[in-house]
Amino acid sequence: MNIHLSDLDRTPGRDEAEAALDKLRRWMEQASEAEIAALDPAILRLLPGASDYPALSRVYPERFAADEAYRATLPDLQNGPAALIRGARRPIQHVGISNFRLPIRFRTRAGGDVTLETSVTGTVSLDAEKKGINMSRIMRSFYTHAERVFSFDVIEAALDDYKAELESLDARIQMRLSFPMRVESLRSGLAGYQYYDMALELVERAGVRRRILHLDYVYSSTCPCSLELSEHARRERGQLATPHSQRSVARLSVVLTEDGCLWFEDLVEMCRRAVPTETQVMVKREDEQAFAELNAANPIFVEDAARLFAAELEGDPRVGDFRVVASHQESLHSHDAVSVLTEGETFASESLDPRLFGTLIHAG
Repeated sequence: MNIHLSDLDRTPGRDEAEAALDKLRRWMEQASEAEIAALDPAILRLLPGASDYPALSRVYPERFAADEAYRATLPDLQNGPAALIRGARRPIQHVGISNFRLPIRFRTRAGGDVTLETSVTGTVSLDAEKKGINMSRIMRSFYTHAERVFSFDVIEAALDDYKAELESLDARIQMRLSFPMRVESLRSGLAGYQYYDMALELVERAGVRRRILHLDYVYSSTCPCSLELSEHARRERGQLATPHSQRSVARLSVVLTEDGCLWFEDLVEMCRRAVPTETQVMVKREDEQAFAELNAANPIFVEDAARLFAAELEGDPRVGDFRVVASHQESLHSHDAVSVLTEGETFASESLDPRLFGTLIHAG
């Protein structure tokens, strides 16, 4: 048989293509299903009645294992080239995950530990020329250290891990939790658990790391003006009157120094010294009366609250920069009275989150 190489190099014409397709279809009429199924999917789509969509298995492959070679073939759009970037090619200061929850053990001042459900927020910076990050790496890095008794040292280990894996310059980890402390009633001898919304935050920016502790402290605030007006009505007219009081929330955020350990319990006790009218847990009649007397002995405007908390914080060498945000949720008005006091550059800001004060709500 003579083979002409020039015929192999020649591009077939339309008539030859149609003749080849006709021959394929005639072959299909006498071929078995197995022979047809063995064809290349691209050829199958040329046959009569064939779908443009390839036939796929509908059975979950329980025994399939993804080995290293297979994983290397998986697409990874987040680590794709800069050409895939959508929008402005700008650096992003924070990108990551929020409200990733897991049980974490925390040390207590008494020397024990407690396991609490903890909500984690983890973010890193992203260069302008990078498409994105693999979010799951943040979670994997955290789980690596989650079994250890937790402290800022372990948070730093987690931050080191995912900074290295994600090749980022700046990073932040924040852990939110509700910390229980046993509180005695004022006079009856009862006791119950008060839960404090707290957060630990580790921030690294430009190579500098800051450890920050946040606490929401819930207290009762009796208006000094309303108290004096009520006493005036009693004294001048024999008129019974009550001053208005309301549940109030102060959010304290403090940068921790290297000068000793500031325990969760320490920060709570500092708040109690500054404003002793903390809301109560277990109450009998004598406790309710005592609480009324305590409020009358400590009437407080929202400006007073911010300054009293600040006085406690600035006198402690374990506290560096700090911020106090207070909200008195007025029973007299349909609006709240608020104040913000900051010390140092960490919390200084010309702009406030429009919903900041709206987050100072104790759900009960």
